[in-house]
Amino acid sequence: MFSKILIANRGEVACRIIRTARRLGIASAAVYSDADRTAMHVGLADEAFRIGPAPARASYLDGEKIIEAAQKSGAQAIHPGYGFLAENADFAERCATAGVVFIGPPAAAIRAMGDKAQAKALMEKAGIPLVPGYHGSEQDPALLSRNALALGYPVLIKPLAGGGGKGMKIVAREDEFAAALASAVREALSAFGDGRVLIEKYFSRTRHVEVQIFADARQNVVHLFDRDCSIQRRHQKIIEEAPAPGLSDVLRQGMREAALSAARAIGYVGAGTVEFLLSPDDGACYFLEMNTRLQVEHPVTEMITGVDLVEWQIHVAAGGALPLRQEEIRSLGHAIEARLYAEDPARDFLPQSGRIARLDFPAQGTQVRIDTGVRAGDAISINYDPMIAKLIVWDKDRRRTVLKLCAALAESLVAGVATNLDLLRNIAAHRAFTEAPPDTGFIGRHADDLLPKLQPAGIDVLAMAVIGLLCERAAFVREKAQRSSDPWSPWTNQNGWRLNEEARCTVRLREIVPEGGGNRTVEICYSRNAWRLDLPGRTFFHASGTLAPDGTLAADLDGHRVKAVWVRFGEEILVFAGAKAAHRFLLAGPVAGVERRDEPPGRLTSPMPGRIAAFLVAPGAIVEANQPVLVLEAMKMEHMVRAPKGGFLKEFKFQLGDHVGEDVELATFETGPPPGGAS
Repeated sequence: MFSKILIANRGEVACRIIRTARRLGIASAAVYSDADRTAMHVGLADEAFRIGPAPARASYLDGEKIIEAAQKSGAQAIHPGYGFLAENADFAERCATAGVVFIGPPAAAIRAMGDKAQAKALMEKAGIPLVPGYHGSEQDPALLSRNALALGYPVLIKPLAGGGGKGMKIVAREDEFAAALASAVREALSAFGDGRVLIEKYFSRTRHVEVQIFADARQNVVHLFDRDCSIQRRHQKIIEEAPAPGLSDVLRQGMREAALSAARAIGYVGAGTVEFLLSPDDGACYFLEMNTRLQVEHPVTEMITGVDLVEWQIHVAAGGALPLRQEEIRSLGHAIEARLYAEDPARDFLPQSGRIARLDFPAQGTQVRIDTGVRAGDAISINYDPMIAKLIVWDKDRRRTVLKLCAALAESLVAGVATNLDLLRNIAAHRAFTEAPPDTGFIGRHADDLLPKLQPAGIDVLAMAVIGLLCERAAFVREKAQRSSDPWSPWTNQNGWRLNEEARCTVRLREIVPEGGGNRTVEICYSRNAWRLDLPGRTFFHASGTLAPDGTLAADLDGHRVKAVWVRFGEEILVFAGAKAAHRFLLAGPVAGVERRDEPPGRLTSPMPGRIAAFLVAPGAIVEANQPVLVLEAMKMEHMVRAPKGGFLKEFKFQLGDHVGEDVELATFETGPPPGGAS
């Protein structure tokens, strides 16, 4: 067994590997970029090494720097996690040359299955049905376009390397193909260093089911049952479960045998996943791809089998045989994983960046597991995937597990960045999810239920926002009084005492809602033991409350006791009332100092921090409203920035490759024709 391993990754997967290594008595070395200097995985590891600037291509994708760090640390092996270099055959070979064990499959197996075209050729030879499409090596855009036309639209452009939905593009019409192809190639190059793609027929309604396999160097191969990963957005999974619900025994067994055959055909060693597309309409099953690494969703398999897959990876990489034979591996109960992301579902799941002000999860135990790589106070960087955590639950059957998932999500709370937490809650509680096996069109089909518009806060929530602020100020005054040389001074009391009149003040809050929010003014009158709150449309004559250090707010509104979680960072206040979406307010008016001004109409601004990846029009060009004008790359994905209205684009304010912040003006955009005539 190894005495030390280096983890060539970051975030939750690095933390997860470190914990297993520690349990096995193996020392761990971490690597970090400049953006991750204070990250959780750096603190958990026994030692850590800087490998470069924040961009992944200059740090986590730089294999030479990682091998150099392993050699400096004295680690005998490198665990790549998933993503980055996990499926890079060249890196696996360089590890062997450097005398460091790569905790993963042989380079030849990575090449055989990492190249999706070659993998499909192998599966076709083995008699396993493939998704119709072009899987060849020729990458001429004209050839790819002809193949797409022959398949019939819609089609799916998919990178030959990598996974996680990066670079995948659905193309509905022939005139959209060229732009989608260029975008897919750019994303694939940025995420995986390989811009090759394949073209497949796109099915709008399928199930995504996969089989977990494991093999050792002694030609022993087993499966650890199956998983369903059908609930996705942007081709990326957000809810996975094991075992896959609603499959016939014949189909389930057929997929498992096909997965084992695929592993044997390439001399596989280590953890791997064989993925299939299933048609809910006719029961057809197609080979999709094989991932030659640990999957993000591996915890659901661990929960139903009791197997630590990372421990198996380390054991097999050290030359050991599989710890269990096929007949010794048991599946018990049901497990579901929900991925919590920093993203805004209301804005087409736009990834978010920023600092996490608060992060709460349910208590962990045998039935609830939290895998995370961030803490309250940590920043979500624009350079990496915006996952915050994975919530994994287990119970005796699927119905009980869904209820446990609902409870776990209700106990979770994130403040500081927009997240998909409410979407996850809505999915878990949706009748269609509880009653039938999901498919890949689930979110789109139920969007009205899953992505409801946030309604303006009610009077009770507005009152709690103000009471929390008053409690916070009272605590500040109390602390100041305790430090005062004269604690009996009337100027340090908290009861609003005045000599000849009532103490009053005004607070103005601006609610942040998708449709835009106006100022809501609250008049506050201090009495000895409570406040009177004059709100728009209602007055509370006796309002009081207590704010605990953990942000729990207990308020009394004319005898009605209400509870919430109250969080403030900067000028923003968040009120979490029950397991509902947070209501967000900005302090405005004299309390906040300078009032926030509305955005001037027609400005072309960045919706999020990112890097300028491409300009789609030339300066001086006439553009139509909503026309794409540039591409912003952030968190391994590309995002089109569109013209706010018709007119001409005078000039871009940044160069290609520049990094920009959120809400930064990207171009000078004016209405009317350009000077000197049309462009």
